[in-house]
Amino acid sequence: MGRKNRRQMPSTHALPKDGATFYGTQAVEGPGWTNGEIFLMRHMGSHAAVKYYICPGCNQTIPPGIAHIVAWPRDYGREAEDRRHWHRSCWERR
Repeated sequence: MGRKNRRQMPSTHALPKDGATFYGTQAVEGPGWTNGEIFLMRHMGSHAAVKYYICPGCNQTIPPGIAHIVAWPRDYGREAEDRRHWHRSCWERR
């Protein structure tokens, strides 16, 4: 006779594509030129930064291994090309 106490597999739910399900994602007001548009923002630790990025605040590179901010508009553009990587100081002075 077979076992009857097998674990039930949890049902999978589709996650929102805007990235808001990641721990630490915050909804904040965007840079001054966005006229108060709401952005989703998250801190990227140095261990997760593995590529070179260009900061839109200063047009300088963010090398691998440097902690920084990732931000994208909340209401539109849920694709990867809408995300921008900012130096922390550039994002705070925006």
